[in-house]
Amino acid sequence: METQTRAIRIEENGGPEVLKLVTVAVPAPQKNEVTIEQKAIGLNFTDIYCRTGLYPRPLPHGLGFEGSGVVSAVGAEVRHLKVGDRVAYGQSPIGAYAEIRNVPAHQVVKIPDGIGFEEAAAIMLKGLTAQYLLRQTYRLQGGETILFHAAAGGVGLIACQWARALGVKLIGTTSSPEKAALAKSHGAWEVIDYTRENVADRVSELTGGMKVPVVYDSVGKDTWLTSLDCLQPRGLMVSFGNASGPVQGVNLGILAAKGSLYVTRPVLGAYVPTYEKLTQASDELFGLILEKKITPIIGQRFKLEDAGAAQTALATRKTTGSTIFTLN
Repeated sequence: METQTRAIRIEENGGPEVLKLVTVAVPAPQKNEVTIEQKAIGLNFTDIYCRTGLYPRPLPHGLGFEGSGVVSAVGAEVRHLKVGDRVAYGQSPIGAYAEIRNVPAHQVVKIPDGIGFEEAAAIMLKGLTAQYLLRQTYRLQGGETILFHAAAGGVGLIACQWARALGVKLIGTTSSPEKAALAKSHGAWEVIDYTRENVADRVSELTGGMKVPVVYDSVGKDTWLTSLDCLQPRGLMVSFGNASGPVQGVNLGILAAKGSLYVTRPVLGAYVPTYEKLTQASDELFGLILEKKITPIIGQRFKLEDAGAAQTALATRKTTGSTIFTLN
């Protein structure tokens, strides 16, 4: 049975002004889908990339990939979920900016008791990102010293806590003393204010000239060369975002000159492509939350109709931790 819902749509790529709150029809779920009445929605940089066209998609389209809520209808072939279940997802077909939506069931997990809707919406994409970065892309064992850019952001604050839980020394970068203090309070070993210090020099100093085996970089263009300068020979550069713009025109000879470096550009979908992989990653994430080793940090809350203001705050680095949209 079809229902109506409010949702954000764009008809053209551009600035925040292209975001429109409209009423759309939500059909009955397909055989492998569930319908979710959403309680909270996560905001992420990838939403901005889709809005601007950096990540091109056929227009018109919705936005968003992360949310939480209650299952209100179940497709005929879905077995692991039922009506009334509290659920969340961190990746989905585009269109999370909506009050009601359909999501493929294999991308949806139950929220454990003890974790709220807002926490789940704030933690799923960012927390699963931290999981694949720290536990799969470069599997930290404990005892390593690593560099993590934007340590006071949504993924960064989770990574700080996760690193501390693993016994890893995380060196974070931030843009202000306030953000540096926030990262330190959540588990960063040391924090570098990149507006006042030379990041590569400071990393070398902190590591006694050894540098680090892995750099996690979601900033992109502005930090690319600095990140390479922080790596040990045969170290791994993990470029997982483009907050300052995409890295382009990479000269592979630089990797040779700086010590036979490795580079990867991972995305979440490649690390949790199946329901089994998703539940393994989310179970680890939820377990650390329930053990109080990771606390979801919600720095900002917005209404869905204020999506433009929310995206502007994120893009201009006015946010800390996670940003969510709250629904009635």
